[in-house]
Amino acid sequence: MPSRRDLANAIRALSMDAVQKANSGHPGAPMGMADIAEVLWNDFLQHNPSNPQWPNRDRFILSNGHGSMLIYSLLHLAGYDLPIEELKKFRQLHSRTPGHPEYGYTAGVETTTGPLGQGITNAVGFALAERTLAGQFNRPGHDIVDHYTYTFLGDGCLMEGISHEACSLAGSMKLGKLIAIYDDNNISIDGEVRGHGNVTGWFLDNTPQRFEAYGWHVIPKVDGHDAEAVKKAIEEARQVTDKPSIICCQTIIGWGSPNKEGKEECHGAALGEAEIAATRERIGWPHAPFEIPADIKAAWDGNAKGAALEAEWNDKFAKYRAAYPELAAEFERRTAGELPADWDAKSNAFIAEVNAKAETIASRKASQNTLNGFGPLLPELTGGSADLAGSNLTLWSGCKDVNAPGHDGNYVYYGVREFGMSAIMNGIALHGGFKPYGATFLMFSEYARNALRMAALMKIPTIFVYTHDSIGLGEDGPTHQPIEQTATLRMIPNMNVWRPCDAVESAVAWKSAIERKDGPSTLVFSRQNLPHMARSQAQIEAISKGGYILKDSDGTPDAIIIATGSEIELAVKAADVLAAKGKNIRVVSMPSTNAFEAQDQSYKDSVLPASVTKRVVVEAGVTDSWWKYAGSNGRVVGLDRFGESAPAGELFKEFGFTVDNVVANVEAVL
Repeated sequence: MPSRRDLANAIRALSMDAVQKANSGHPGAPMGMADIAEVLWNDFLQHNPSNPQWPNRDRFILSNGHGSMLIYSLLHLAGYDLPIEELKKFRQLHSRTPGHPEYGYTAGVETTTGPLGQGITNAVGFALAERTLAGQFNRPGHDIVDHYTYTFLGDGCLMEGISHEACSLAGSMKLGKLIAIYDDNNISIDGEVRGHGNVTGWFLDNTPQRFEAYGWHVIPKVDGHDAEAVKKAIEEARQVTDKPSIICCQTIIGWGSPNKEGKEECHGAALGEAEIAATRERIGWPHAPFEIPADIKAAWDGNAKGAALEAEWNDKFAKYRAAYPELAAEFERRTAGELPADWDAKSNAFIAEVNAKAETIASRKASQNTLNGFGPLLPELTGGSADLAGSNLTLWSGCKDVNAPGHDGNYVYYGVREFGMSAIMNGIALHGGFKPYGATFLMFSEYARNALRMAALMKIPTIFVYTHDSIGLGEDGPTHQPIEQTATLRMIPNMNVWRPCDAVESAVAWKSAIERKDGPSTLVFSRQNLPHMARSQAQIEAISKGGYILKDSDGTPDAIIIATGSEIELAVKAADVLAAKGKNIRVVSMPSTNAFEAQDQSYKDSVLPASVTKRVVVEAGVTDSWWKYAGSNGRVVGLDRFGESAPAGELFKEFGFTVDNVVANVEAVL
């Protein structure tokens, strides 16, 4: 029977061999954390390698994602669909073992990690989702949602500011089934983080005290190479149910390497053939590269245990279904990510009601109205705001705090944590069973940008809501007035950005974001009131295409005005003025350039025919991205400078967002 150390050494061998073959990667963390990982995966982790999507599995997140060979080794050894050939292709094109773990590439990888701090933050989202789903579905004697979230993290994760945001919130929320294991090895790429000699160091935090201050249960100074000590610490953490736990494991990076362990040399580079040979001898691993003895492979294999765990849960769920058939069906629908059967009919009926009301309201208010319309249809809708609920208008009549007794709510008070909120939402989306949305001012999407990029990279349907979308913010001035944000959000691959012009477009934008399965959406709303635009049913149906003809001319257009959001009103009024002068003007509303670009060429040509080269684009933001529509014969009425502090109406006049200026620009191209 192999010893625990033998089992851990399998991780070390695979990790150093894969990094060496690729001549690229990070062997130090997998070798240093191997003993911890062996205990967690073999003694505690509830999972089934043959069904990585089993709903009640524990979630494991490697926040220090540069140590990716740790999770690849674990997945291979445990019996997931990750054959040894894939480990041999570590970091190679189209392999299932990319340099950092990537969601969707490898069975068993729960989230993409690499940008440090986001894994632990995703983990907070996973843990929050587990507790909330349990609150909504569990019934006395029927705990069908009952699993832990485990995350490994290193010094780098704890240095990143996002970890402060997320861990502070996790402590406030008392997420008792979140267990973080901190790899305290004192090494980063630049050397010893606590310093040595004349070097002071750059990470001198008292981490246990920091987490105690957050309200976490802290287990300090655990020997990360002592399996029994690690096991005892995890057992202790699992017993604490009213707060998250962090286990501070002291480890030696690159453990086993005679000449490089404990040094930055093994952090981000292959050990070298000679050092690997010496390591094999030192740890007692006489096997060839990528060779795992049968007894060790058998001891690691988790398929039989996993199948038994899932079968036990299936029996439990069958009893739950017998007692609560409607809840069981709803649980299955939500965890499958399917919308209710009546969603399409009821959401379209709501949009028709909005159109009939023809209200002149701010699109942020239209967004709230839409939430009141859609919220009762979607129990999976889970919202939040970064301390701006009263301004973002993300609260609707059915909202309940997720932290209230019973933990069955649907709204998160994130506090001033834009980055943390966004990455937590990604974790909620990845967990399954929810459609998360969260909001702040558009300007502060900058704080959250990398989490938005990660959502797009992972192709997950997180919904990011941003209000106060332009200089229309007014008196708060240029620190709060977004200029370049909408344009740069549109540039993120696989991100759908919507800037609606009225209540109808706002409702359609929400519907499109809710229905999307293959990527995130960004909804951008105004502070100021926007007038209703009259439309036919065909035009309403065309909104979801991202761009459509809102107001057409008699005959072939002399010019086309393209606009979004609050500037649509200017475009329509300018077209009326020009029509009175005998000009044929088409107005195109383009609430989502991303959705428009996804349409077939024939549709795009029907909206923007190549023969009509006289075009003017109007949007209160930077102009660069609009020239692809304006063309060399066109003009863009935009804003390539920062704003000023003044009432919104004055600012629009100051910067040329007037009917007269739009008319003048159209006449200039005719």
